[in-house]
Order: sequence, then C-alpha cells, then structure tokens
Amino acid sequence: MQAEDIPRIVIVGAGFAGHRAARTLSRLLARERVEIVLLNPTDYFLYLPLLPQVAAGILEPRRVTVSLAHTLPRVRLVLGEATQVDLEERRVHYTGPEGGLGELRYDRLVLAVGSVNKLLPVPGVSEYAHGFRGLPEALYLRDHLTRQTELAAASADAGECAARCTFVVVGAGYTGTEIAAQGKLFTDALHAQMVRSGPGNGSRWRMRDTRPRWLLLDIAPRVLPELDRRLSETADRVLRGRGVEVYTGTSVREATPDGVWLNDGEFVATRTLVWCVGVRPDPLVAGVGLPVEHGRLRVTTRLDVRGHPEVFACGDAAAVPDLTRPLSASAEGARPDDHHDGRGGDGDAFDGNGFELTPMTAQHATRQGEVAARNVAASLGHGTARPYRHHDLGFAVDLGGVQAAANPLGVPLSGPLAGAVTRGYHLAAMPGNRVRVAADWLLDAALPRQAVQLGLVRSWSVPLDTASPELASFPGAPNER
Repeated sequence: MQAEDIPRIVIVGAGFAGHRAARTLSRLLARERVEIVLLNPTDYFLYLPLLPQVAAGILEPRRVTVSLAHTLPRVRLVLGEATQVDLEERRVHYTGPEGGLGELRYDRLVLAVGSVNKLLPVPGVSEYAHGFRGLPEALYLRDHLTRQTELAAASADAGECAARCTFVVVGAGYTGTEIAAQGKLFTDALHAQMVRSGPGNGSRWRMRDTRPRWLLLDIAPRVLPELDRRLSETADRVLRGRGVEVYTGTSVREATPDGVWLNDGEFVATRTLVWCVGVRPDPLVAGVGLPVEHGRLRVTTRLDVRGHPEVFACGDAAAVPDLTRPLSASAEGARPDDHHDGRGGDGDAFDGNGFELTPMTAQHATRQGEVAARNVAASLGHGTARPYRHHDLGFAVDLGGVQAAANPLGVPLSGPLAGAVTRGYHLAAMPGNRVRVAADWLLDAALPRQAVQLGLVRSWSVPLDTASPELASFPGAPNER
C-alpha cells in the first residue's frame, strides 16, 4: 500500500478537544494503517485552568505545558498555524514557525482550533488592555504586576503610586475571578516584602491609599454569572473579604493610557487593564466557508458537519447541540433551522436544532474530543458512531490560598475542603506534569514567592486582538493574520 493510500486524519489544534481527540485516536487505531497528524503552533498542550497561577508566581510556566511528543507517541506533530481549509481538495494550508508555507492532505479532518479573546467596541481597549488566553499573556502579566509594584514603591508621587498599584479586571467569569483572587494575594505579598525593606526615597508606599487595589468589573448582576448562585456567593464573599472591589452591573466606557472610564462616569486611574470578558472562536472557523452559529461551526450531534461527513469539529470551535438541555418553545424559534435528517427518534438522530449549545468550557471540550475521535474511527469502519451527550459533573474555581468554590456532583463546597477538591481535580485532569505541579504548590506554601521581572514578554508582544494567543507577536511575524 502506497503512502497516498493510507487514510490520513488531520487534527487542527491541540487544546483540550484536539489533544483528547489525538490521544483517543492513537489508542483506538494503534494497530491500523492510519496516519494521525496533529497541526499546532506549539509543541505543547496548555492546561489553561492553571494559567492564573503562573501569572501569580505560584507555578513555573513549564508546569502547565505538557509535551505533545511525550503524550502522543503515535501521532505525527506538524508545527504550524492553519490559515485555510480547502474543502474541495481536502487540504489544510498552514504557515510554519519560521514563515514557510505548507499543506496537509486529509481523509478525515477534526477542527479543534479553540478560541481567542472576545473583543467589544470599547474605545481604547484594544490599545491598552491585555487578554489572558495564552502563556505569553500570563508571563507578561506576572512581570507587569511585579514592575508596577516596584515602580509604585520607588515613586514619591501619591497619585502615580496609587495608579500603579491599582489593577482592573474586566469580566467576572472563571478567568477574571481567578485572576483577581490570585493577583490580590500576589501583589499583597509583594507589598509586604517592600514594606519590610523600608520606604526609601520618600516613597508613599506605606500610605493606606497606595496599598494594592484590585477592581473586578462585570455587567452581570453577580460574579460567576454562568455558575450556580451558591458558587457565585462563595466567590464574592472571598473576594470582598480579601479586599477586592467587586463592581457588578458595571462596564468600561473607555480606556486611556492613564486609566479607565466606567459606564457610571467614574474614572479609575490605573496602568493595568486585564480583559476577561469572554472568548470567541478562532478566526479560522469563519474562513472555512461552512455554516456557523454564534461564530462556531455548526455540527450535528455526532460532531460532523452536515454535507461534509469527512469534517468534524469540537471544543470552542463547534456549535455542539447539548442533548441534556432542550430549548424552550420560545427559544427554539430563535435557533437557525438545521433541517433534521428524517430518521426520527428522541433527538439523537437529529442535527440538534431543538437543543441549546454546549458552553465553551474545558469539561465539554475534553469530552467532545473523545466522542469526535470515536466517530472518526467509526467513519473508517472501527466501532459505531454515537451522539455527544454529557451532564455537567460540577465546577471548581480556585480563589487562591486554601480558598475555592466547588460543587462536585452538585454538592456545594467552600473553604479549604473546596480548595483540596479543586486542586485534586486539576491534578486528575492534567495529562502530565502532576508531580511537578504538586511540588510547586508545596514550595509555594513553604517559601515566599520570587518577585523578579524576567522581561521576556513585552506589552506589544501580547496584543488583545491577536488571533494566536499561544504565540508572542512580533512585527511582521508569520503568526499574524
């Protein structure tokens, strides 16, 4: 059999969905003559839920990156960023890390390109805010927090000092809440270290109004609006008790170099604006030329694309029907008509028009990756295709220190017990580096954090509107599109 005759499965993206799809396929088809190719800009899987701990100096960056070569031994890794999908020729075009162009022929395609920062038409935000979707952004934020506290400590001007140690986070979902919670602990620790070393040069750092100030803003009526109210109340209580100022029903009207204007007319002087208002599918999805819903590729309950049975999509890139959440009669009329396939039944055989879409969470992405892999294998004659159906097992939000909010299997927890459950969940969910992560947690509990700037990622390297948050941007670099 010639190489061209061997079926090739191309997976685009190595996030939660793509990594699980590649891992499952390599196991299911281990004895088959099938080539599995994974196209990704980096050679690692990034465990996003622990990224706030990188920014807060708890974990070293490599702890949250898992080698693709080590965890996917039977998968061929191609480093590059997909730029175009040719459905007629069945080829994926990509740009390599050094600017070279390439293409991959496929017999089956799995699009798992994930998501990027969500943008809103707010003046100044794209220039002065930074998102939090990749390792470069976490490294930048870690340096930036350290730099601002050091500059505040060195300034004799009360206004400048207050602005530099005021940190504004927009978006009180998972990411924003964890950044505010972890960041407040981090800057408080830096402040305490500097106070012990003495004020020096007439610094106003000891003054009460120049202590680290954190603001968490969200237009929603409560933090973590997408989660159970009890988790929201726990997070709100911990944040406020720690000194974080929680502004609900509030958004940013304009961002400037010196601060932000809120929609109620208040001006907050700051040098730090962290943008966590949500995510949107990778721009590649819109360019594929297939129907989308809310920017996500429309798929059937089996995660394949209607009219293109060789194309599958999962994770944040896919609008996956949630068979556990039927639409209400009023909401059903607002969904696009998918035209069911006529097989009847309880909904599993339909395209999923009568159901809500699954949320863009790691929990769904991971499980969709596995189902997509099994259905790809079934399309090649190995096993039986099945629809995606998953009931949430609960959620966990790390609030720093020993605090967390969690509801495993629907049981609401808070305090140290929730903290232990949350960290245990992360260790179980990570595909590698568990011992190293646990060791960093132990060291953080026993030793003070290192307050140093590495200076590896500059502000202009992590623009908010980047289509590639996993890569630091450079003028004229091939990752810009």
